[in-house]
This record gives sequence, C-alpha cells and structure tokens, in this order.
Amino acid sequence: MNDIDNTNTSRREFLKGTGRIAAASALAAGIAPRMYAGESNTINVALIGCGGRGTGAAANALSVNNGPTKLVAMGDVFGHRLKSSYANLQKSHADKMDVPEDRRFVGFDAYKKAMECLRPGDVAIFTTPPAFRWVHFTYAIKKNLNVFMEKPVTVDGPTSRRMFKLGKQADAKNLKVGVGLMSRHQRDLEQLRKRILDGDIGDIILQRGYRMHGPAGFFSSLPKPPGISDLMYQIQRFHSFLWASGGNFSDFNIHIIDHQCWMKNAWPIKAQGVGGRHYKQSPDGVAYVDQNFDTYSVEYTFADGSKFFMDGRCIEGCHQIYSSAAHGTKGMAIVSRSGDCGRPSSIYSGQNPDRANRTWVSDVGRADRDPYQNEWNDLMDAIRNDKPYNETENGVQTSLVTSLGRMAAHTGQEITYEQILNSDHEMAPGLDKLTIDSPAPLQPNSEGRYPIPQPGIVKDREYKDFA
Repeated sequence: MNDIDNTNTSRREFLKGTGRIAAASALAAGIAPRMYAGESNTINVALIGCGGRGTGAAANALSVNNGPTKLVAMGDVFGHRLKSSYANLQKSHADKMDVPEDRRFVGFDAYKKAMECLRPGDVAIFTTPPAFRWVHFTYAIKKNLNVFMEKPVTVDGPTSRRMFKLGKQADAKNLKVGVGLMSRHQRDLEQLRKRILDGDIGDIILQRGYRMHGPAGFFSSLPKPPGISDLMYQIQRFHSFLWASGGNFSDFNIHIIDHQCWMKNAWPIKAQGVGGRHYKQSPDGVAYVDQNFDTYSVEYTFADGSKFFMDGRCIEGCHQIYSSAAHGTKGMAIVSRSGDCGRPSSIYSGQNPDRANRTWVSDVGRADRDPYQNEWNDLMDAIRNDKPYNETENGVQTSLVTSLGRMAAHTGQEITYEQILNSDHEMAPGLDKLTIDSPAPLQPNSEGRYPIPQPGIVKDREYKDFA
C-alpha cells in the first residue's frame, strides 16, 4: 500500500473511513477483508519482540478500556519466543487474537512483515532489545503507524540524535508515540509531582535512587555455547551487552532515573561515577563474559548544582534496596516506596520519613493503580480522540541521561550531557542491514571473551574493541 502523504490524516479520521477504504487497506496488507467487517472502530496491533515484556505490553494493549483492539501480527528473531508469547496471549485474550500462522514472522525482517499487516493509524509495539528501536521506528513512520516502544530507546549518542529526528518526523505525520516509562503514568507519582512543583517540599537539593538486589534477567553470561552465533547469543542475552541494551545499568535503572528527573523538572548536565566487577565467575569457576559491572554509583549534577545519586547493585546476599526519595528545603518525599514506581508516594516534614512526620500520602482508586495499563489507556485515548501525544523526546532524553551515568562509571571520567550527545561512538552501526549471517557488533577474542569497560584506561568510550 502506498504511503499516505497527507500528514494531517489522523487515526480518528481513519476509523471513521468508509468500508471501501478499510477493505482496500486490508487487501493491500494481505489480510482478508472479513477481518474488518463491522469493526471500523477496532485498532489493530502488531507485536515485534515477543519476550516477557512484549507479551505483557500486548496484553495491556488488548485490555484497554476505551475501545476495541485486536492483535493481528507477531514477529521475533527467535521462533520459540514467538510461540510461547502466542500461547500465553491466546490463553488470556483469545477473543482479541487473530494471528494465524501466516502472520507470525521469524527473522530479521519480521518487523517489516508484521507492520505490513497493519493499516495506517494502527499500532506497532516494539519490545526487542533497544538497539533496534531506530530501525523499527523508521519503518513505522514510513508506514504511518502509531507506536508503543519499550525503554530504553537508545544506548549511545549517535542513535539518540537519530531518534530525536525521528520523533520530529512522527510529529509531522501526527503519529502518536508511547514510550514504556510507566512512572509518568503512575497516578501516585503524578499527584506527588504536582505537589513538589507547587513547592510542598521547597527547592529540591538532593535526590536518591536505589536498585540493589541479586542478579536478574541476563545480567551475567557464560561463554557462548556451540550451536549459536555470536550475533544471536548477544541478542538473546541482551542485558549482558552494551550495544544491545545499554547493559544492566540502563535497562534496570532507567525508571528511577526518569521519574527523578521528572520530579526535578530538569535534566542533569553532567555525571561522574564509580563501579566494579567483583564476582565475575560462576559457582563452577567459569568466567562470565558479559560487559556489566556488579555495582554502580553515579552522581548526577543539575544546572542549579543539586545532586541526584543513583546506586545499583546485582550481588546475592547483600542488603536490598529498591526505592527513591527526594529532599527539599522544606521537607522530603518518598517518590517510589518499592520498585520502579511503587505506590503510595508520601511527603514528610523535615528529612526523616517517620510516620509521625508524614504530612501527605497519595490516594489513587483501584482502577487506576496499574501504570502499565494506564500508559496504554492514555495512548489509545490520544489515538482515538486525536490528542497530541508523542513521548519520543522524553524517552530519548531519559535514555541518554541514563547512558550518561553509565559512561561516567565505565570511563572513570566526569562526562557532560553535551559530550555523550555529540559522541561519535555508535556501538552497533548498520543494524538496518542486519541478517542472520551478519557478524555480531561485538567480537570476542580467541578465548571467547568480550571487551569490558576499563575506567581510567579507556576514557573516551565505554570499551575498546579487540580488533
């Protein structure tokens, strides 16, 4: 189907279109016209990236409270992930699933095939490793599709600059874009932010964030086993490799970094940090090959001189903290009580969060307590009612600020926002041309080990390739 050139065409107008237009669009996309019979108000969805987060996002899309949705296509580079995701979604949302075998795509071109099953104004979900965001977003804009993309959306300066431009292109076409930074849709945090901006705790002078627990996800990886290429191994275990995800610092800590910048209503101008690899062997004594530090502590500085400290740790047996707080000249706030944006939020007189000092606690009705569902309800409301809605810029800013702290720890240098934004180190160039036979962006040495950060030695980028 030819691209729609009229940038003012909205999804609302599309949904009001005639049956003839819907049928023609369906035929052009290779979907039988009967799919749309009597369903002109249905928003169709394609899932690209069928892991746990993708399955959860699709379930939220199919559970929106402001109009019918249907999943019509799925894509992944791993067939077993797609099969598992399909089975789980079929169990919970069978009446909203219309994904026959010929609309389940596997391979590096699966994202194109899945999006080609949609009409202009439908929604593509991007929950692959973050390195591929710009590739998929570029194609979605070309196809006039609304988008929901998971965080992070970039991992370095060059891709951030590219995504900023793509966000403006989406605006020019009146496309709606949601980014999976759900803290901004957590109604408790919304209430707290309003009070902070109204001056309830005075001027913020210090913020703290903690995500300290045992290893999670693909935080660590053993040497690549036989039977899988370096490329597929790195995509499969994306948390272990900086090019694919920004590593565990970016993927794990971004939510707290995001909501603390939101509370401050500002972005840091620089960062310095520390970190280390303490226990990088398996219980059997095999050396891990991932690029992550086990611990991170980053100090962000805002233009007014105030500080935000983000501490991360993935070590078993240590004291666990997973929360955030903001301190002001008049008092302090618990932003997230537990987790990325755990409710309720609260305000205290003084700097001690004792119950006796509490002056306010958030109050949200049960129906609005799930931030993952809220972000989808908000996105779909914007699509159906043609409201301005594009979270790309914030998603890129947050991803870049997170990478700023990671780069400071990995290099041992103080890094400014402008330095990382304008850096020329693109960790994985050419991902739009990737095939199953392509070499991996990160190459191992003869022992199967991958390059790791070397603070104080490699100072201008986060690692130096072996080549």
